[in-house]
Amino acid sequence: MGFNCGIVGLPNIGKSTLFNALTSTSAAEAANYPFCTIDPNVGRVGVPDERLDKLASLAGSQKIIPTQLEFVDIAGLVKGASQGEGLGNQFLGHILSVDAIIHVLRCFEDDDITHVNGSVDPLRDLEIIETELLLADLASLQKRIPGLEKRSKQDPEAKEQFAMAQKILPQLENGMQLSKVKWTEEEIEILKKMNFLTFKPMLYVCNVSENDVNTGNEHTKKIESYAQQNFGMSVIISAAIEAEISQLSVSEQKEFLESLGMVQTGLANIVRAGYELLGLSTYFTVGPKEARAWTIKKGFKAPQAAGVIHTDFERGFICAETIAYADYVSCGGELQAKTAGKWRQEGKEYTVQDGDVINFRFNV
Repeated sequence: MGFNCGIVGLPNIGKSTLFNALTSTSAAEAANYPFCTIDPNVGRVGVPDERLDKLASLAGSQKIIPTQLEFVDIAGLVKGASQGEGLGNQFLGHILSVDAIIHVLRCFEDDDITHVNGSVDPLRDLEIIETELLLADLASLQKRIPGLEKRSKQDPEAKEQFAMAQKILPQLENGMQLSKVKWTEEEIEILKKMNFLTFKPMLYVCNVSENDVNTGNEHTKKIESYAQQNFGMSVIISAAIEAEISQLSVSEQKEFLESLGMVQTGLANIVRAGYELLGLSTYFTVGPKEARAWTIKKGFKAPQAAGVIHTDFERGFICAETIAYADYVSCGGELQAKTAGKWRQEGKEYTVQDGDVINFRFNV
């Protein structure tokens, strides 16, 4: 399952440098001029999870397969993008398919790197991008309403969405991002189907200098406060540091992080925040052939979690043979956990917990 994120931001804020570092590729050209990214770049990375490595070691697994995180690097947007300014709103369409939006904000001073608006002000930059997303949603909704109204007379789903559109329209016209409005559970499900840009969860990534990566600065404090007030999350990273890390071996990375007083990489921080923002968790399947991580929504019942592996697992679900991660590790493996009474069979109503090691029984 994993999840995918669209990376947006103004030109020259370190967005493509970050993309390159996170995916350890140079698929996105990082250059000191606007619009160096002219096509959406897509990169997939294995989600770092020390638990998976530990489980594989205990089980003697031949292969380790982490869950996947997909990044989509969207070209630098500018004020007026929704009306065709810069490279136009063609890039806004690429964000529609992602689970969450990573908004990279420049929170560092550097006279050698041009800022498209002449000065460093992340709150101003944030407002520019969010306004463009809002205007794109408004234009999309205005185009959709006549068709929804026409179909609503015969199609129950269109009727539902037409009623929702009438609620949404005033919000967008008043400049309100849809993610910042409190909706009922029923309304949330309808909004998910309608796929608005401003309804997507937002992770604000503050790109700072190497000196500020552990402490942040005045710019990052403002963004953190804004995120807390608007149902988002923020993390601090240094794209320059991530670029260096991406060129190192695993052992060298640890040594380098320690020398900077960092606990983990920016990628790990982004993944952690993304999982929390989207309400995701991880379970594991472990054996001699492979140890594998699977991403699910928090609250998934055992059959739903099984369905992430294959629909047959969900359709023919019998039970989930489960060991908690902490028990698996403390006992030293599956056999020892069984002997210690930590192995259990769970039925259809079991809610899978983060870190569960599961073997599904099914029959189709």
